[in-house]
Amino acid sequence: MLKNSSSPAADAAPRASAPRAEKRDTTHEIHGITRHDPYAWLRAGNWQEVMRAPDTLDADIRAYLEAENAHLEAGMADTEALQGTLFTEMKGRIKEDDSSVPSPDGPFAYGVSYVTGGQHPRLVRMAREAADKGGEAEEVLIDGDSEASGKAYFRLAGAMHSPDHSQLAWAFDDKGSEFYTLLVRDLKSGRDLDQRIEDTGGGGVWSACGRHIFYVRLDANHRPSKLFRHEVGSDPAGDVLVYEETDPGFFMGVGKTQSGRFITVDIHDHETSEVRLIPAGDPTAEPRLVAPRETGTEYSVEDDGAGTLFILTNAGGAEDFHIVTVDAETALAAPGRDGWRDVVAHRSGRLILSHTVYAKHMVRLEREDGLPRIVIHRLADGLEHAIAFDEEAYSLGMSDGYEFNTNRIRFTYSSMTTPGQVFDYDMETRARTLRKTQDVPSGHDPADYVTRRIHVPAEDGESVPVSLLYRKDTPLDGSAPCLLYGYGSYGIAIPASFNTNCLSLADRGFVYAIAHVRGGKDKGFRWYAAGRRAEKANTFTDFIAAARHLVAEGFTSADRIVAQGGSAGGMLMGAVANMAPEAFGGIIAEVPFVDVLNTMLDDTLPLTPPEWPEWGNPIASEADYRTIAAYSPYDNVTAQAYPALLAVGGLTDPRVTYWEPAKWVARLRELRSNDAALYLKTNMEAGHGGASGRFDRLKEVALVYAFALKVTGRA
Repeated sequence: MLKNSSSPAADAAPRASAPRAEKRDTTHEIHGITRHDPYAWLRAGNWQEVMRAPDTLDADIRAYLEAENAHLEAGMADTEALQGTLFTEMKGRIKEDDSSVPSPDGPFAYGVSYVTGGQHPRLVRMAREAADKGGEAEEVLIDGDSEASGKAYFRLAGAMHSPDHSQLAWAFDDKGSEFYTLLVRDLKSGRDLDQRIEDTGGGGVWSACGRHIFYVRLDANHRPSKLFRHEVGSDPAGDVLVYEETDPGFFMGVGKTQSGRFITVDIHDHETSEVRLIPAGDPTAEPRLVAPRETGTEYSVEDDGAGTLFILTNAGGAEDFHIVTVDAETALAAPGRDGWRDVVAHRSGRLILSHTVYAKHMVRLEREDGLPRIVIHRLADGLEHAIAFDEEAYSLGMSDGYEFNTNRIRFTYSSMTTPGQVFDYDMETRARTLRKTQDVPSGHDPADYVTRRIHVPAEDGESVPVSLLYRKDTPLDGSAPCLLYGYGSYGIAIPASFNTNCLSLADRGFVYAIAHVRGGKDKGFRWYAAGRRAEKANTFTDFIAAARHLVAEGFTSADRIVAQGGSAGGMLMGAVANMAPEAFGGIIAEVPFVDVLNTMLDDTLPLTPPEWPEWGNPIASEADYRTIAAYSPYDNVTAQAYPALLAVGGLTDPRVTYWEPAKWVARLRELRSNDAALYLKTNMEAGHGGASGRFDRLKEVALVYAFALKVTGRA
């Protein structure tokens, strides 16, 4: 049901053409507090069915979403040529026939490649000797383009070859809803076995014998709650339930230690974890607990292949984590923290992000002063050294590889001006070998750009890091437009990495900025803790402070700042739009988590119970209810002037459901006091990640950038 407004518009599309969702008042009462939600009807009662079969969406809801899509198309019609130019530019920076550096495992090396014009990756392998010599003879194991043929959406998920290299367990999603189908491919014939395992959380993990696969199945509410063991070639209906997590507040994952000795069963929410181990060589054994869950304590497990567990944990008040060791059999016989001994002690301000144990070395990725580094720890004598880098701001990543008994690791490096580089590193000789530099076919000269890290004073005196990228010839007199990106949740730090897409903005005079606000772990765990639950407002005020500082320092002006964020970063966009609309010329909110209060009150939704540690539980706690209600973007839209806004959602998104941006835009259109551009785009054939093909995704980026350029007068 739609209604049309009749007031004039300030942008190219008259407001009379803007769809207006019908108001159907729904009343909610909890903790003695009554709320009215006029757009609750946009939440499909059969949302679980819609995730699997999008054509079952209620006709009224579909009509509204399609009307909004048409309004966007009309309003952005004058940028079609610009979108085409942006798409061509961004595609021109991609090496179409690109390939990864193959990763060795026994007689083979495995990798990913693309073909010219191809949208999807191919999983490939070649003889190890050929890979070491830069050979090109590759065997295609999975052809993503072929598998995607005829499908509106297709995404490859996990893929893992069997220990004897004869089979491949692989998974795909063809709806965007992240219900993955798991298959086993015989690599000699190139054919999949007849057995299809539906509704999994992704790929599978092989037992040492190669006869069994462990996988996690999703329940009706899209929660990974059951671990199964499948015997290859058998009917999946007979798969053995190995472990079930009955608490809906915890997610489950399955993996394997680098040594290959243990299958790991990881149970976790956002602040608590619990690990069980299954000997990979004894797949029918019961999972054995390492340490029982304790609220607020997290840990992950590796082993040295010789009977010792290496555990990364924040136990014992180690806020920024430490690494301990314990005898495996002793620990599994008496689960708990007795006998845990430091091998890397806790040091405040140095956050240990991950660790991997090889036969002779332990490697950890850590962050200090906002920058990552890799540290090599020799097991024989504890000698340590770090891999050093020179730039002011950069991104660093680790690739564990397949092998255990090796002195060679692989890492990736980039900065906002430096294209991605892949290095092999010898942990004993410390020799660093460059294996690949990201090719930008249309050309890229880092000397044309400047990357900086500045520090912004927050309201309470904290210092917020902001990473900047702009062309050397960009005037810093307040005239430049700026795209300011933010996230600030779940402890996720946004890296200062190379992004070929944003060069299209920088080349048009934009300052591209990333605000490393509280809620991420950019400055250690305390930075995360200071931006969650009762302290969540710090995330928003940090971002607003960053915007105002960029204006004060002459990088841009308020009417030229376009803020961008996605998912929980989209919630940030909604909050700052309510709190400081005058600080921004435009807002881009992709798959935005903006209906926070209603979502956290709905324990049937996939992510709600596991998210309570992050946001609070408004069902159980009136204090949490009031905290969330104070900032939830949908609930705080008021009759004020808002900046131009573009919201993007996905119909089959299980993480941020489509009705969140839909309800938010409907309320904004009802209550705001001005007529700035207001658009909602719902991808009717995709979920949280948007379009699945690498070029189709660029078309979505081109739309977003065209909006930013239009809002700032650069279109």
